[in-house]
Amino acid sequence: MKKLLIATNNKGKVKEIQELLKDMDIELVTPLDIALELDVIENGKTYLENAEKKASAFAHASGFISLADDSGLEVDALNGAPGLYSARYSPKPGATDKDRRAYLLQNLQGKPHPWTARFHATIAIAVPDQKVEWTEGQCEGQIITEERGTGGFGYDPIFFIPELNQTMAELSMEQKNRLSHRARAIVNAKPILKKIFL
Repeated sequence: MKKLLIATNNKGKVKEIQELLKDMDIELVTPLDIALELDVIENGKTYLENAEKKASAFAHASGFISLADDSGLEVDALNGAPGLYSARYSPKPGATDKDRRAYLLQNLQGKPHPWTARFHATIAIAVPDQKVEWTEGQCEGQIITEERGTGGFGYDPIFFIPELNQTMAELSMEQKNRLSHRARAIVNAKPILKKIFL
């Protein structure tokens, strides 16, 4: 069976991607599985640049076909911030997800409601020494002040989806894997993976 390396050290992302690709006849491996320690500096100007950079670096280092994502939260009242910088948004050294959520809410104080927002994900798939292919997905919602739910990670507890009346962190893994930005990007990536692997 061919192997696909999930090019991230983020445990939450690994879990989601494994779940989203479990119906494909591909062996999924993580950097941990192959003892690969690689920290890619995400200094691209777009999600695509960062995702391509990660996928290519992991493919080059491992020799495996690699799938990377770059994703972010875009809040309209903050002109699309934190966007590309979602994972390193808080100025606090060693900031946690909770710190980043608190900093986001602090920056939204005084801005008119509702705080419309979207999660965006770009997935890049790199075959060693070939060009990188990519897809993307989005999920629309709003930012709320009260944290709700214990699932997910990152900004999920304050990202509210009005039509479900739930935050991303209140969704079951099954629901999240139908609706999330990453789920939509992976669904769009499946034909590329089929073409590569089958």
